[in-house]
Amino acid sequence: MSDPTARRDLIGRATRRAFRELATGTVLREIEGMWQDEGFPPGEPSPRENGERRALYQGYLDAVDWSYPPQVARAVRVFEMTAKGVDRQYSQTAYDLIERDGYQVLETGRIVGGAVVSLREGALTSLTDPGVIREHLDRIGRAIEYDDPAQAIGSAKELIESTAKVVLHEVGRNPDDAWDLPKLALEAQLALKVHPTSASPGPDSSDAVKRILGGVTTVATGVAELRNKAGTGHGPGRPRVGLGARHTHLAVGAARLWCEFMLDTLKDPHAPWRKDDATAAMPDGVKR
Repeated sequence: MSDPTARRDLIGRATRRAFRELATGTVLREIEGMWQDEGFPPGEPSPRENGERRALYQGYLDAVDWSYPPQVARAVRVFEMTAKGVDRQYSQTAYDLIERDGYQVLETGRIVGGAVVSLREGALTSLTDPGVIREHLDRIGRAIEYDDPAQAIGSAKELIESTAKVVLHEVGRNPDDAWDLPKLALEAQLALKVHPTSASPGPDSSDAVKRILGGVTTVATGVAELRNKAGTGHGPGRPRVGLGARHTHLAVGAARLWCEFMLDTLKDPHAPWRKDDATAAMPDGVKR
């Protein structure tokens, strides 16, 4: 299993190179202006590239944290300016590549959207209606883009909450409106027989998997507790201090781990919950 908290580039290297090549007809002063107008500090030309314009543009590209959405959003605005005035036949390759990265290029040349936050490809394919999960992903994406850790943490908690409800509905169970997130997560994991106390056949009953499942359960509870202390949804009595991008990545990565595991289990034709459609008795030591 890949590391769910690992940070990845939101725009690929090929896309960056394509926009860099569009800038080779731009004067150095304009290249500096495009980047510095978006808040990037003066760049150092890359020694790896030939040509002053290509080297200067690459120097700015090298300074961007391509896994950090607020910086990426500003770099995308630079890309818009880079392509402005360039004949479409020359800019089309760059546009095609950035659309492959999850963005949309409008007729005006504006570049919108982006794969800021997403679940693994195919995670939602088995759901009757994945709309509510997509809404939370979009909300998390906007919070990250505007560098709002409190909103991102609150939305990460809501993502887990809605995923738990969706799972329960998909298996024919109706969650109680009074259940809080830990209760919802518990009921969803029990419904899919992936709670550490569930008696499941196969590898899910092994000590190693149970320890991991215990961690997955703790992840959901931890995100709820972090949201109560630092996220949106409750009016704090004092200003939130100390929250940063690392807390956003922690909460969102943890929420993604829990949701992807639950959705993978839901659609797995060989998952333990499919082997017994009858309502199982509660395992010892777990209270509903």
